[in-house]
Amino acid sequence: MLVKAGELRSPLVLRLRVVTCGPEDTDPEHFIMHDIEAFILAGGASRRMGTDKSQLLLGDVPLIQRIKNTLAGVAKRVAVVGPIDRDDPNVVPDVYPQWGALGGIHGALAACRSEWTIVVACDLPFVTSELVTQLVNLQNRHEAVVPIQPDGVPQPLCALYRVDPCLPRAVELIEAGYRRPLDLLEVVRTRWVGFSELSDLENSANFFVNINTPEDYYEATQMASAHKDLS
Repeated sequence: MLVKAGELRSPLVLRLRVVTCGPEDTDPEHFIMHDIEAFILAGGASRRMGTDKSQLLLGDVPLIQRIKNTLAGVAKRVAVVGPIDRDDPNVVPDVYPQWGALGGIHGALAACRSEWTIVVACDLPFVTSELVTQLVNLQNRHEAVVPIQPDGVPQPLCALYRVDPCLPRAVELIEAGYRRPLDLLEVVRTRWVGFSELSDLENSANFFVNINTPEDYYEATQMASAHKDLS
């Protein structure tokens, strides 16, 4: 059954409850790290950048390849959601083209063959395997695990999703006209991870540096040059 617009709480009344990490949340043996698949979202138009930002170089490596290298250490499969490349079998299409970030998340969920998927946007080049590991360790009894940035804004494009029930709910939302990832996170059991739970990780201040414009790209290259461990 499709969800009708009136049946969902408006995204404007979304309230984020940041749950403090406790022993019941962190049970490494409860979840096998390599039983997740990772998907990089690369289907955006890059209008503000003026060129395909997934192929921009940072430390002589394309942004998308940097993220692939990171995720390969924590997932049994790494694929890209975006325009089909016949030379790359690890590229899967958007089932709902031009449906923005929620469409990309749906594409990842639809292509995932594991119980869980980690979704990362191609313009978040400073995501680390330690960050992903922390999110995985906090998934207990939840259906999505989403970090909160230092500015208090949730980052659903660097998050963990359980395929069932997130996939059917994503379909319902899209068919009802919803487009935002937060619309999905309102209707599943979401673990909001406060930045205080991530701040002790190495390079945490840069996890959510987002590259959307030429100015963002310049700042990221300067950051990578100044901190060789980010290159």
